[in-house]
Amino acid sequence: MPVGPSHADQDVDIDLAQLLAAVWRRKGRVLALTCLMAGVAFAGASLIKPTYRAETTVLIEPRAPNYDAENAKSADSQPVLDELNIASQVQLFRSVDLIRQVVRDLKLYELKEFDPDLHPSALTDLLVMLHLKKNPLELSPEDRVIKTFSEKLQVYQVEKSRVIGVEFSSRDPKLAAAIPNAMVNVYLAVQSGAKLDSNEDAARWLEPEIANLRQKVAEAEQKVADYRKSSDLIPAGDSSSFASKQLNDISAELLRVRTDRSNAEARLQNLKSALKSGQTADNLDVVMGSPAIQSLKQSEATLKAQISDLSISLLDNHPRLKALKAQLASIQTQLQTETRKLASSLENDANIARIREEQLMQQLAAIKADTATAGEKEVGLKALEREAAAQRQLLETYLARYREASSRIDPNATPADARIISRAMQPGEPNFPKVLPITVVAGVATFVVSTIVIMLLELFSGRALRPVGPAPQPQRPRSRRDEQDEWDDVPTQRRQAHHDEQKDSPILPIIAASEPQPAAIRFVEPQHEAASEYSIAGVAQYLSKRGVAKVIVLSPDGDAGSAATVTLARYVADAGRSVILVDMTGSGAPTLAMAQHHDLPGVTDLLCGDAAFGETIHADRSSSAHILPQGAADIRQALRGLDRLTMITDALTDAYDLVVVECGPATVDNILRLCRDGGQEIILSVPQPDTAELSLLMEQFEAHGVGDLLLMSEAADFLPEEDVIAPAPRAASA
Repeated sequence: MPVGPSHADQDVDIDLAQLLAAVWRRKGRVLALTCLMAGVAFAGASLIKPTYRAETTVLIEPRAPNYDAENAKSADSQPVLDELNIASQVQLFRSVDLIRQVVRDLKLYELKEFDPDLHPSALTDLLVMLHLKKNPLELSPEDRVIKTFSEKLQVYQVEKSRVIGVEFSSRDPKLAAAIPNAMVNVYLAVQSGAKLDSNEDAARWLEPEIANLRQKVAEAEQKVADYRKSSDLIPAGDSSSFASKQLNDISAELLRVRTDRSNAEARLQNLKSALKSGQTADNLDVVMGSPAIQSLKQSEATLKAQISDLSISLLDNHPRLKALKAQLASIQTQLQTETRKLASSLENDANIARIREEQLMQQLAAIKADTATAGEKEVGLKALEREAAAQRQLLETYLARYREASSRIDPNATPADARIISRAMQPGEPNFPKVLPITVVAGVATFVVSTIVIMLLELFSGRALRPVGPAPQPQRPRSRRDEQDEWDDVPTQRRQAHHDEQKDSPILPIIAASEPQPAAIRFVEPQHEAASEYSIAGVAQYLSKRGVAKVIVLSPDGDAGSAATVTLARYVADAGRSVILVDMTGSGAPTLAMAQHHDLPGVTDLLCGDAAFGETIHADRSSSAHILPQGAADIRQALRGLDRLTMITDALTDAYDLVVVECGPATVDNILRLCRDGGQEIILSVPQPDTAELSLLMEQFEAHGVGDLLLMSEAADFLPEEDVIAPAPRAASA
């Protein structure tokens, strides 16, 4: 049974011109309503009694008198002015006691503005009678004023600072400025008074405590003196006792005596060893340190020199030589005698040091016993001293606090930890209402709302909707066998005349693009010394030179033109640019020429949402180019999502230097729909150009105002014949 076309199956778009025309037709009503609402807003704002607002700002900071040099505050004694402290001061400004003081000082309870419930309206009386509202007159006049005062008051902390702002709104501009200033004055007085009261209380409490501590300190020091006297603990000038100091001195002296004895014994032993072995003792430090021995050594050397000189000219029996030799023997005898005396002296020194050591050991033992006894007594003494020191330190602390508190008892010596940085001034203009802004906002809001309502009515009525693309044609129900037969005939259809190809283009339907600007038809000829006119290499060089990112290829000759497009992609890839070819043909010739298999997922799978980008991009088997195959999904289902083709090519443009979309023998209208976003080149791939066919194509492009077409008219003769003309099997996807 035949099925007729239905508008429900046709895409629609919003007609902006129709929406604007609908608003324009009702411009009189819109303007009248806008003026009316602006007038109502102006009248209402003018009738409202104006309210004025003034502000006083206070900086919270620690303050101390300049003359209080003794108690100049250090960083540790400063009050902590953190966020919690500032927030606490804000709450202090809002306290009822402070507000009550301001109300009393300014006598605000006498003003009707602050006690509007004094004369309630009839509606209020009715609500009170029905027990729907509490009777405001049950509250005292002062409480009613405080409630109204709190509603008009606004206290806030300035962001990221220690500044507090006090704002007040009133119908009287003088009162709006006077109240914040009065609140700040009361706040400063309260803060200063609190500090003054604290100092007076501290001074009164410290006076008896200081007197009591003085007596305790005197008693503790007296106990220390009595205990030291009874225990015979004489102080040694420092923290140690006399016995301890004596023990240290004897220990040091004992160490010195032992060192001297060891040195004397070592020298004696060394000298004895040298004499016993018959070695010369001239090099010993003991001998070298003796003046007598050194004098004899010098005389001996002089005599030996004289004997040596005379032995040259005199004989050994000469009287002079004999006399000199006799003197030399006498000196050597004296040297031996002095050496023995030196050894005896060293032995005496060692014995004396040994006796002195024994004496010091006896004294040390006796003093150790005395020190042990004194240490036991010092335990009690130190306890008494600690008690006295603690009492003395506490007394000194109390005295310092008392002097500080006494110096701040004067009212001028205790300023509040805040100062005014800006006093409220009498406002010249009301804070509310702003008549002109309210009028403008009401008029603009009315105009915008009226325009939106008119547009919504047009949309809901359907008058502002227009169909997009061709209307669906009547068709009969199709079986899977019919779809298979039609797909198998696709290559044959692509070789028919140009008007038949327009009817069966494989990329229909595509959303129509906006009309481009008119332009003269001209073919762009690639210029390069190594490339022939309109050749594939010349086109590749032209695209590389211009940095073209995307091209749309129209192949009126069918698979022969698609083969030339494959060659173009490989030329660009061999030139070092990354390139991908998108197969949008019906025959799938580029897929057969480049992909490893004909049934790989591709563009139709992307349009149907059956595959991801990474699954549909494959490498060319003969170059570094990539191919986005035709795909294995149902073409008719893929055509329903053809609007996403532009998004797919844009995404590929971000990843590749060049994106080539091969459309096969498509119609001019469909090519232009793919070019609606602009920024691409259109290539006519005609290996065997026909003048009549090219004229027809130029007329169609010229009718749409499109120029700058790129002609590629070189055949790709290196591809296998089966790769160029063999159709892709579609039995699995039909």
